[in-house]
Amino acid sequence: MALRIIFMGTPDFSVPTLRALKEAGHEIVAVYTQPPRPGGRRGLDLQKSPVHQAAELLGIPVLTPLNFKDPEERARFRAHAADVAVVVAYGLLLPVEVLEGTRLGCYNGHASLLPRWRGAAPIQRAIMAGDDKTGMMVMKMEKGLDTGPVALTAELAIGPEMTAGELHDALMQVGARAMVEAMAKLEAGDLPLTPQPEEGVLYAAKIDKGETRIDFSRPAQAVHNHIRGLSPFPGAWFEAEINGKPERIKVLASTLGQGQGEPGEVLEEPVVAALSGRLLVACGSSSVALTRMQRAGGKTLDAPEFLRGTVIAKGTRLA
Repeated sequence: MALRIIFMGTPDFSVPTLRALKEAGHEIVAVYTQPPRPGGRRGLDLQKSPVHQAAELLGIPVLTPLNFKDPEERARFRAHAADVAVVVAYGLLLPVEVLEGTRLGCYNGHASLLPRWRGAAPIQRAIMAGDDKTGMMVMKMEKGLDTGPVALTAELAIGPEMTAGELHDALMQVGARAMVEAMAKLEAGDLPLTPQPEEGVLYAAKIDKGETRIDFSRPAQAVHNHIRGLSPFPGAWFEAEINGKPERIKVLASTLGQGQGEPGEVLEEPVVAALSGRLLVACGSSSVALTRMQRAGGKTLDAPEFLRGTVIAKGTRLA
C-alpha cells in the first residue's frame, strides 16, 4: 500500500522530492508551504512559492499557515489522517503536536552529514569551511534543531571548484531519491533509526550580509571557498575604484592562482588579465583568480568579457 503523506516544503530545493514521492505512487494528501510573499519587479505582486506552484500543477491541496500556534491549525493537520509527514526546507519550526500529528511521525530531508552543519545554511557552510564531501540525510524529526535519529544517508563529493548553487542543484536530486527510498523502507516496516553522535556537532548559521565582503588578507584557499560558498546568492564582493569612483563588484567564480603580493593587490596588467581570462589578486598567502564577476546593476560576465569593459590596473588594491 502507498503511504498517505503530508508534504512540507517551500523553495526550489524541495520540489524534486515532492514530485518523486508522487511519481513513486504515494498519496500526497496535502502540501504545506510558506504563504505567498511580495515579489515581481516592483515587489507589489504576491508570489507563490515554488512548492506551492508545483503542488497546484499536481492537483494537490495547498495550505499556507503563518505558523502552528492556533489549535485549529494543529487540529487541521491531524485531520488529514496521514501516515507520515515529509519535510524538506519548509522554513517553519514545527511544534510537538505537529511532529506527532501523523501515524509514523515527521521525516526531514537535510542537506548535510549530520551532526555536522545542523541549521539553516548547511550547503553554503560546508563549502565555506572547505569540506570535501556532504550529502543528504533523512532523519526522524524531534523537538531539537536537526537532532533526530538518522534513517538514511546519501553522500556526495564536493568538487574543488563547485559553487553553492551547483551543490544545491545536485543535492536536491540526491535528496529526492533518498526520500523515496526511505519512504519505501518505512512502508515496508524496515527503516532503522540511528541516533546522531554527540561529537562533531556544528551549526550552519544563516548567511549574514555582513560576512559577504571578501577579506583578501585570508589565505587564498579560504578566499576561494568563501567566494564559491556564496555563489550565486548572496554573492561575495569586493570594492574597487572604477573610473574614479568606488564600486562594489560581486564575484561568482574563482580558482586558486599563483603569485604573491600585498593582500588585495591586482597582480597582472589589464591586457594580460583579459587574455588569460582571470583577474589575479594577491591574498594573505598565494593568490586567487577571479573568473566570473558582476558590476552593480550589470550582467554576470565571465572574466574575459568583464575585463574588456572594466579596466582594473595592475597594482590596484581591492578591498
